[in-house]
Amino acid sequence: MMATSAHTVAAPARARTAADSVTLGRKQGFQHGGWFVAPFLVLFALFVIWPLLRGVYLSFTDANITGESTSFVGLDNYREALKDPLMWDTLGHSAYFTLLVVPCITVLAFLLAMLAHHIERGKWLWRLCFFAPFLLPSTVAANLWQWLFNPGTGMINHVFGTETPWLTDTSYAMLAIVIETLWWTVGFSFLLYLAALQSIPGHLYEAAKLDGAGAWHRMIHITLPMLRNITGLVVALQILASLQVFDQAVVMMDFGPGPEGATRTFVQYTLEQGFTSYRVGYASAISVIFFVIIAAVALARMWLLRNREESAR
Repeated sequence: MMATSAHTVAAPARARTAADSVTLGRKQGFQHGGWFVAPFLVLFALFVIWPLLRGVYLSFTDANITGESTSFVGLDNYREALKDPLMWDTLGHSAYFTLLVVPCITVLAFLLAMLAHHIERGKWLWRLCFFAPFLLPSTVAANLWQWLFNPGTGMINHVFGTETPWLTDTSYAMLAIVIETLWWTVGFSFLLYLAALQSIPGHLYEAAKLDGAGAWHRMIHITLPMLRNITGLVVALQILASLQVFDQAVVMMDFGPGPEGATRTFVQYTLEQGFTSYRVGYASAISVIFFVIIAAVALARMWLLRNREESAR
């Protein structure tokens, strides 16, 4: 009986010792891993956290780029921004660009990935052709399409026999930027879709063929459901990237706002306020507003994804 009691007492002691060993191992692993993470955390704090906090502070001041003394103005910059019609116009331009780009690039990337995945000969060549434009710098791609859309010497009007003023008419200027963006950035989404297609188990298609399902039914009932998560990722990334459009719009319009300001984006307007009008405080305020909008879009995307996963369970 005494032996049994001793064994009973020793068992919890051994359990506590094992638990302590695991906890100690985790602490040591965290300590060693922390040294590897520390350089990134330092750079992240220096180039992301500090500028963000500094920008929020400046948004409450009348700071300017000339270096003159600044004073605290409270919410005046935010009140002015909310009443600024030009700010809302540029936000509308960015939103309009996003509404055009995101659906088109999602569908186009999926179709190109399907083609590259099922083609038999020269797969590497097709994949290279679809992805290569994404490797170009934004200024190179924008200058290339600026030449293609040139009304007098551009190849677009020459090939189609038209005289469309792509870059000088308010009806076509934003469409020209959208076309350039699709050609330049579709390669990234194409690569994501292609990787996802290659990860779909082949036995699912084989079983569907045995059941008599055609190519269309296999795509509807197997391919698209299996690509649901990657489609959500592509849409989210494209929304965030499109809302921040700047490079191609500025370069294609010769660093101007486009015809009648039709292509002036929110980011471009922010830079104009900060570096042309020298109103750093006001530019910081509208930057904070834009940050809140983008954060709201990202959080809404996460909320929808979580609800969809919970409903699927």
